[in-house]
Amino acid sequence: MKLTEDPYKGLIELHRRIAKRAALQPTAGIGTIISPPPGIQISYHRFILDKENIYIDEYWLQGHTRTHKGHIVSETQPRAGGSGDAEFASHTHDIDNDYTDTQTKTDTWKPGDKVLLVPITTEDEKTTAQFVVLCKLVRLDGN
Repeated sequence: MKLTEDPYKGLIELHRRIAKRAALQPTAGIGTIISPPPGIQISYHRFILDKENIYIDEYWLQGHTRTHKGHIVSETQPRAGGSGDAEFASHTHDIDNDYTDTQTKTDTWKPGDKVLLVPITTEDEKTTAQFVVLCKLVRLDGN
């Protein structure tokens, strides 16, 4: 009878290698806006990141426009007229309309705002040369 390798040893070794690799990879962090776009600067761990070091979601650029389109089917709230005549009795109106709404960003980040930075690693999966700025962060407690 030949003994085979314990499969649990292999599983433990796999977990050890995954954990070791994960420990070497950079993780997300919080930066502070020094100046907003277009001449953006972000303070991060005593470094100043600028437009050469970061990518930004176009949604956050001042002047970015989004158009929302849809269709509304609803009914107004019951409303009565003031004279008491039958033609002014409580009534509603059907709503069945297309709509288009355009939103333009006019105010984005201000100095002191906190933003989420996600590192972009180079091919060695260890070195970070650039970051993605995903969103503006706020704390619910106001601090």
